[in-house]
Amino acid sequence: MSSKKHDIIWGRRPVLEALKSALPLKNIFVHEGARGSIIHEIIKKAELAGIPLEMVRRNKLKEFTGQNHQGVVAYTAPYSYLTVGELLQKTQKTKRHPFFLMLDHIQDPHNFGSLLRTAGVTGVDGIIIPRDRACGVTPAVFKSSAGSLAHVPVARTVNLAREADFLKEEGLWLMGADMSGETIFFEADLAIPLVLVLGGEGKGLSRLLREKCDFVVRIPMQGPIASLNVSIAGAIIAYEAFRQRGLDLQD
Repeated sequence: MSSKKHDIIWGRRPVLEALKSALPLKNIFVHEGARGSIIHEIIKKAELAGIPLEMVRRNKLKEFTGQNHQGVVAYTAPYSYLTVGELLQKTQKTKRHPFFLMLDHIQDPHNFGSLLRTAGVTGVDGIIIPRDRACGVTPAVFKSSAGSLAHVPVARTVNLAREADFLKEEGLWLMGADMSGETIFFEADLAIPLVLVLGGEGKGLSRLLREKCDFVVRIPMQGPIASLNVSIAGAIIAYEAFRQRGLDLQD
C-alpha cells in the first residue's frame, strides 16, 4: 500500500475527466487568469461535488508540477490498483466478451499513457501491468492519457505469467503482438474473450509470456524502417478488435 498522502495531476482535460469519474479529488488549483469552456466546467463540477477549489497565481502552479500544467492542478488520493481477479469481475457486468491489454514491462510513461488513451476509446476493459521493472501510474501517465486513466482501470501484479495462466483458465485467449508473429492481425479473430499482450520498448515480448500466448500476430509493414512504437502498434490492433466487436463509438 502506498504511503503517499496524495498524487498530483495536471492539465485541463485530465482534471476534467477526473471530475467526471469516481476518482477522489482532494483539492483543485486554477490559475486566476485561466479562461475557456473547460475551465468553466471544471469550476462548476468542483462546486457541485464540494471539492475545494482555489484560484492561484501561475508561479504557484509551477511550484506544484514544474510541468506544462495548462492552468489547472489537482490533488487526488493515491491511485488504487485492482487485482486481475477484480478486473475480470468488473467485466462480468457487461454482456460482451472481455478485452484486456497486458503490458510486458513497458517503461515509458508516454507509451503507457498513450495506450490508456487508446484503451479508453476502443472498448478495452482494463490494463494489466507488472509491479516491478515497469512504469506504474504516475502524473505523467495521467497527463499522457488525456484523462483516460480516470475511466480505464489498471491491475498490477507481481507475476504476469501466473496471471496469464489464470486468465486462460477463465476462458480468455492470450494474443501476443510481435514482428515475427505467424498471423497478420486483421486475419485473426479478435472478437473472442481476449488479452492483447504487448512487449516492452526494445526487448519486445519476453520468452515466457510469448510461450503463454495462444497465438501471436504481426502488423504487415513495408519500407526501410520495419518497426513501430509499442503504443502505435497497440493502437492499430486495438482498433481492429474494436471494429470486429462492432462497438459503437457513441457508447
